[in-house]
Amino acid sequence: MAAPAFLLIASFLLVLLLLAKPLGSVLARFVEDGPLPVVGKVEKWLWSFTGVGNEEMDWKRYLFAILLFNALGLAVLFAILMLQGSLPLNPQQLPGLSWHLALNTAVSFVANTNWQSYAGESTVSYFSQMVGLTVQNFLSAATGIAVVFALIRAFARHSVTTLGNAWKDLTRVTLWVLLPISLIIALVFIQQGVIQNFADYQPYTSLEGAKQLLPMGPVASQEAIKMLGTNGGGFFNANSSHPFENPTALTNFVQMLAIFLIPAALCFTFGEATGDARQGRAILWSMSIIFVVCVAVVMWAETQGNSHFLTLGADSAINMEGKESRFGILASSLFSVVTTAASCGAVNAMHDSFTAPGGMIPLWLMQIGEVVFGGVGSGLYGMLLFVLLAVFIAGLMIGRTPEYLGKKIDVREMKMTALAILVTPALVLLGTALAMMTDAGRAGIYNPGIHGFSEVLYAVSSGANNNGSAFAGLSANTPFWNLLLAVCMLLGRFLVIIPVMAIAGSLVAKKAQPAGVGTLPTHGALFIGLLIGTVLLVGALTFIPALALGPVAEHLSLVK
Repeated sequence: MAAPAFLLIASFLLVLLLLAKPLGSVLARFVEDGPLPVVGKVEKWLWSFTGVGNEEMDWKRYLFAILLFNALGLAVLFAILMLQGSLPLNPQQLPGLSWHLALNTAVSFVANTNWQSYAGESTVSYFSQMVGLTVQNFLSAATGIAVVFALIRAFARHSVTTLGNAWKDLTRVTLWVLLPISLIIALVFIQQGVIQNFADYQPYTSLEGAKQLLPMGPVASQEAIKMLGTNGGGFFNANSSHPFENPTALTNFVQMLAIFLIPAALCFTFGEATGDARQGRAILWSMSIIFVVCVAVVMWAETQGNSHFLTLGADSAINMEGKESRFGILASSLFSVVTTAASCGAVNAMHDSFTAPGGMIPLWLMQIGEVVFGGVGSGLYGMLLFVLLAVFIAGLMIGRTPEYLGKKIDVREMKMTALAILVTPALVLLGTALAMMTDAGRAGIYNPGIHGFSEVLYAVSSGANNNGSAFAGLSANTPFWNLLLAVCMLLGRFLVIIPVMAIAGSLVAKKAQPAGVGTLPTHGALFIGLLIGTVLLVGALTFIPALALGPVAEHLSLVK
């Protein structure tokens, strides 16, 4: 298994980097906010029509625009889901969602989480899928990219107060990046067999003689942006293990590439926009090293399997339960790490069926903030928070004021960094405790005991870190769970964005200091090791006790 695993990981990263480098250069032009060729006249008309001027915003106005934009999206999506039964493109006459499910779903898609407490094919109409969920997939992805644009400008600019224009950033990212790439990916999917239609559900008779309906719908268009925007969620309940969403090995590979494409490209963007490509490469190296180690651990755990299978008469301990035979263990393991390292809830295998170590790695990747490539925009600004923490720790070691890219990191920036990093651990641990302590929370657990705790911990971690994947085995479509996860998703998204924007507002006003003899180089192997160590240290200190009660305890209980 070692050779096929190595070739799969290596080919994936090679193709990813070849695609991400040129896209990173394109995105750098957006950060620099220069005129764009070809589309310049279209933009000029668009800004005139919408009233968006060239005036740039300080961090407070930029943040207000982002929050207002998402609040309006939340209200519109909630209304669409509630009124679904009266809206067009509903061939199955599906009724509107309950208020708590509609709220949970609206928050989920606005927060770039795409947690789904429902089966898409039996709950959501074509209109809701396209006008509601798919549109919000674009807008939530654009939000994350806009925020990281503002933070990159804060490092690249000096002694000013403005961070760009939020409305221009949101529009440009959506029109000239997300839409064209999504169109190309959707066409590839359609060619490979992903369906795209508005047909009624098709009746058929199963081999057992049961009369059933075969779901149809505009799947390829939603599938493309859900991957590219690291949104996740599925048109069908089976998600990317469904043959109408993910029919071939090629679509499976393309989906994984799409998830990591923009997060990887933004690392190159950061280097180009700040005038030092080495900085972007250092961050990319840090992400890649953690990623490869995590993939290797999951592949090893799943190929080793569960030795108890042998005692039950199985021919092998290898764990194929919950995995598609079309993709196998290696591709399923890689997909599980990709989707949880990024802020994407798409899955092609059921993580609930993984071995305890194999399920722990995706869980931990979410808990550290999904900074190993991460979500579009959110992954890079999350990792930059760890960069600031790493240079602060290095400064304490050598007795110097920490600095990064020539800018002194003061008390204000470190307070905001600590606040942003602590938001999701607080939500995860408090949310899990609340669920385990209340009857309403425990009522959703189908697997009492160690594994049931892991399912609860995974669900709250997925919500608070805006991932959206699920361990399964948890009945979450209840008022308690829908409201708990809605709060976790909303706060996990925007209580991180707020301090990130405050940090950007503080840094952009600072002068750049020339590097001195004692300045810590932030592009070499030493700093890469320090950054990786900081990520691991924070993750270990925060979540090891909770993981010890779940996956670790489950693994030890199976060891003979």
